[in-house]
Amino acid sequence: MDFWNLVGEGLGWLYTLGILGIVTVFVAQTSRRVLGIRVAWVRALLVTFVVMVAVMAVIAVVVGPPDIGPGSSLSTVVAFCLSVLYMVLGTFALGVLGLMVLEIVLPSGSMPPLRTWFTGWRRRFHRLRRYLRIMLILARYGLTAPLRGVGRPERAQVTAESIRRAMEDAGVTFIKLGQMLSTRSDLLPAPFIKELSKLTTQVGPTEYRAIESVLRRELGDRLDRLDVDPAPLASASVAQVHAAVLDGTDDVVVKVRRDGAAEQVTIDLQILERLARTLAANAEWARNLGVVELVRGFADSLREELDYCVEVENMGALRASLGTSGVRIPQVYDALCTDQVIVMERFYGTPVAEGDELIATLPADVRRRSADVLLSAVVGQILEQGVFHADLHSGNVLVWPDGAVGLLDFGSVGRLDASSRHYLGLLLWAVNADDPALATDAVLEVLDHDGQVDERALQRGMGLLITRVRSSTTGGSLAFFQQLMALVMKQGMSVPTNIATALRSLGSLEGTLKLLYPPVDLIESAMQMSQDVIGDMSVEGAKHRITNQAMRLVPLVEHLPRRLNRITEDIETGRLTVHMRVVSHPDDRAFLTGLVQQVVVALLAGFAVIAGIMLATSSGGPTLFGARVFDLLGYLLGFAGFILSLRAVAMVFGRRG
Repeated sequence: MDFWNLVGEGLGWLYTLGILGIVTVFVAQTSRRVLGIRVAWVRALLVTFVVMVAVMAVIAVVVGPPDIGPGSSLSTVVAFCLSVLYMVLGTFALGVLGLMVLEIVLPSGSMPPLRTWFTGWRRRFHRLRRYLRIMLILARYGLTAPLRGVGRPERAQVTAESIRRAMEDAGVTFIKLGQMLSTRSDLLPAPFIKELSKLTTQVGPTEYRAIESVLRRELGDRLDRLDVDPAPLASASVAQVHAAVLDGTDDVVVKVRRDGAAEQVTIDLQILERLARTLAANAEWARNLGVVELVRGFADSLREELDYCVEVENMGALRASLGTSGVRIPQVYDALCTDQVIVMERFYGTPVAEGDELIATLPADVRRRSADVLLSAVVGQILEQGVFHADLHSGNVLVWPDGAVGLLDFGSVGRLDASSRHYLGLLLWAVNADDPALATDAVLEVLDHDGQVDERALQRGMGLLITRVRSSTTGGSLAFFQQLMALVMKQGMSVPTNIATALRSLGSLEGTLKLLYPPVDLIESAMQMSQDVIGDMSVEGAKHRITNQAMRLVPLVEHLPRRLNRITEDIETGRLTVHMRVVSHPDDRAFLTGLVQQVVVALLAGFAVIAGIMLATSSGGPTLFGARVFDLLGYLLGFAGFILSLRAVAMVFGRRG
């Protein structure tokens, strides 16, 4: 008998849990529909289940078991049914209230998915350890407080030096971020640009055994074709370069990405993005600079740089764009390249940054020819092909004893669309032609702005800038790019990433050209090439373009008299009508619709609550099986008003489903 009692109790519990589960699912789904916002299923189920269990527990403790049985009167049964109804509706209301509050405080999607709570703890531990190390570095250099030095010139130098030293200690990701920022004179003051330009990624070499294990894993038996010199030619935080001989005949270099570099960069980028969001939330200067978008762009660029397959593709694109320009690019052995290894032709040229002695021995005409070849090739890439080397500092440009030039390091490549190339060429042409009005028009087309730019002030600034640059005897082009960035930032304009990359490339190129042949003038030379992009700017060329535009107007002019006649006839006969849509854009209609819905729901909620209170507090009224009908109606109206008020609040703070 005890056994069967236990079975009966177990079945009773299963029945209760089943009913509870069904009711929970129903209430959770209904709650999501009632609120009208997106609520995660798991969250809705958990909140509803907790509320139902809590309400049942409170009732069991406070009220006790129901006093109803076979001999109960009809009025007692009706009162019990009404109590159950009130309990269910109250539970539903509390569940909806809990979901709404939770959505406002912690919206769905703001936390990682539930499955991630049980996986990825090793990665989180590494990220936490790295984050703590970075925070210690920042604290060591006094950078945990807001960087007020960015906006205070008297503190700028000290803050800039602290940032540079902290980035050096933090490692490759932060060093590369600093190197990228050092080229953005449109974003940072001069002291920061100067300090960040000192950053370097050179580190001690890794033992060849570790490099060999990477090569063996990536290349397999193909490694037998290479006789690799264990002594590295160069060593950086991400990669190491070794000389080698391919198939016993060809001199090559092998570029190997260090093991763990990609994982370290991935963790650092996650931390950087979080730091950027924190800075943007707490510092106005960070929001003005757009640090979140800046870090995201940098992260995308660095991820591409870590994938050597992308670098190989970049080399192919640049080789095609350079064509027969005379600028050398290493030949790549595709069969021996992976996303972690590149095998390419070995160049024996000397980097311009280290070639003072070699350059000094070259005749002036050879140096001039070298500078012209390099300038023509790079400007042609930017203004004509739209694919260009984005890191043309003097360490990535090689020169040979015969004056030939070549390029290295193709991890960073920029791309420009046809419209950007056209207006950038027009800008260069306008500077050389001393035409500030045309230069202003080109700047307005090529840069981003909200349409509220003071064009007269911008044109005056462009005029002064052009005059200053044209009268300069040294560094005119580089000064132009730097001062142009300062001018457009002062006007509230922003520089698209691809344009900033192109200007950075031109600025770096001029610095390299000055080492090769100081008299070279990038602006003047670029102007000659810009004509191929913007077309013939002579009187004959302008006449030809005007003729072409006029030919496009011929069909319009032919139909114009008939259309004007039709309009005048409609005006005379009173048939002319004008159709206007006050709210034509879908976003505007959606906004007004949502606003009207919020007002209507709020009014209905208020009226329902007031009506419910009036009915519940009124005296008299009809009864049904001993229960007052006004009490039931008042409770139901109050419940409806409460739910509608929750929906109104959810419509304001929540995300629409």
